[in-house]
Amino acid sequence: MVLEVIRSRWTLSEDPNDKKDGLWIWGLFKEPLYPFMLLQIETKELELPLGTQQAKDGREDIKSDTIPPLKLYAQVTHIRNEEVGVELKTANLNVRVLEKIQLPGASVDLYEEERVGQVSFQPL
Repeated sequence: MVLEVIRSRWTLSEDPNDKKDGLWIWGLFKEPLYPFMLLQIETKELELPLGTQQAKDGREDIKSDTIPPLKLYAQVTHIRNEEVGVELKTANLNVRVLEKIQLPGASVDLYEEERVGQVSFQPL
């Protein structure tokens, strides 16, 4: 079983939590420094194999489970090593759990990232 990827996107970023000017100025003098690769992966729903479970009355109950479509996020450390080139470090793979808060006259969407695994990269 494999989660099928339907869309993916990555961008290089200075600091996704700080949108102020920062390391971009180094681009005036040499190759720009981007310490993070922001990765977003969307998957299809995955149907898990059927399983049987013994009901209390002795009958077998066939159940089917699915993993819903996911939107996965990772903030991967991206460094340049003069000896080996670009290196991407192992990073946590997260899903964002959305909470909608209704305020008088407005609503706010808040999310919390929940870790579901790790992503790592190997050169070919």
